[in-house]
Amino acid sequence: MTTADAVRRRLGLGRLLPLGGAADGAWVTEQAADAVLRRAAAQVPGAVLGRLRLALADPESAAAPTVPPPPSGLPPGPLRIEAEFAASAREPLPASAWALRAALFTAAVDLLGLELAEVDLRVTELLDTVPKTAAPTPPTEVRPATPTTPTATAASRAPGVAHLTATLGTAVHLAPDHVRVEVATASGHRPLDVVRAVREAVRATLTDDRPVTVLISAAL
Repeated sequence: MTTADAVRRRLGLGRLLPLGGAADGAWVTEQAADAVLRRAAAQVPGAVLGRLRLALADPESAAAPTVPPPPSGLPPGPLRIEAEFAASAREPLPASAWALRAALFTAAVDLLGLELAEVDLRVTELLDTVPKTAAPTPPTEVRPATPTTPTATAASRAPGVAHLTATLGTAVHLAPDHVRVEVATASGHRPLDVVRAVREAVRATLTDDRPVTVLISAAL
């Protein structure tokens, strides 16, 4: 892979969002979170989700992570979803907005484990016809990485791990002061729960007490 290819792939991940609290040592790519949120939004009748972004609700009050973050990872803190959507003119607009907001909030908190402060919606278009329920967004495509060390093998076998990934370099990065593991979560498994299982599996292979950082690059 060329340097240009690596940069394009890294930019495609979007922000690295904090998952859980300061002590969880977990992050999820905005790309992975986006796919989960869009699958939830696709089930809301009368609304078509457009642009969607996730960011810290209040960057100045974000906490310092107790585990070294991945490169450019946002500090732990409540997040805000900003989204645009097209709505059917035949449906009450407040009802469509409420249903979409509820779907996004529930998916962010219950399916992903994000700490969410608010969902900010903006209507960009009124549609003359009632849109059909959209097909679910396909899972984020991230190439699997083959485990080549005992630590990587242990991480790949943790409950809820679909496979290892290596979007930031290697699937398991062994630094002097921490270990970073990158995984894709399997369908039906809450990413934050998977993170905890991965951390436990990895720690069992280490001969020291280095903290373990986990990055979720895809939620299948």
